[in-house]
Amino acid sequence: MLSHQRLWSAIDLLAQRRGLSASGLARKAGLDPTTFNRSKRQALDGRQRWPSTESISKVLTATETSIEEFFDIAAPPQDRVALSRCRLPLLGSREARDPRHFTAAGQPAGNGWDEVPFIAPDPTVRDEGAFALAVDGHSMQPLYNDGDVVVVAPGAQIRRGDRILLRTRKGELLARVLIRHTARLIELHGGNPEAPDEPIDAGEVEWLARIVWVSQ
Repeated sequence: MLSHQRLWSAIDLLAQRRGLSASGLARKAGLDPTTFNRSKRQALDGRQRWPSTESISKVLTATETSIEEFFDIAAPPQDRVALSRCRLPLLGSREARDPRHFTAAGQPAGNGWDEVPFIAPDPTVRDEGAFALAVDGHSMQPLYNDGDVVVVAPGAQIRRGDRILLRTRKGELLARVLIRHTARLIELHGGNPEAPDEPIDAGEVEWLARIVWVSQ
């Protein structure tokens, strides 16, 4: 679990790795130089002050640090096992329309896959069946845009409201939000609040898997 101390320590360590003081890191991020001063980390009455999500976001942008790397720094040692680096099979969404790239369970198969390094925040992502999909074009909008990379875990449990990747027997590859899944019917939503739900006959679905992470 992240603590107040570990979060502030992660900011200090990030500054050190960039050869900066805490004040220098704040300036680089476009923040007030005193934002990360130790005097700002505790209120006069002794209450702990946490860094804001906005300030963390600006720091990550300024230092070109991913949120996964930051939380890997901040995580206590016992939790870093679940944040270990791994390599995932990578395929473009256009190539993914070819059924030869997947098993019947939606796991990577055949040739044509590349690899991408990844810090796995969830042990499920390190399962052999997990893979990364680079979105090409606009076929997965509005949920995902051209250039996004989604990580899909076929072995992960799927619940209502999860974002999923679904392949139909006709070869369509759909990124959707799962509304309901019964033995006969799968109801999906495309992400546009004005659009109606999409019912699909369960018999028309080859496989579906949960999207567990996205780089946007």
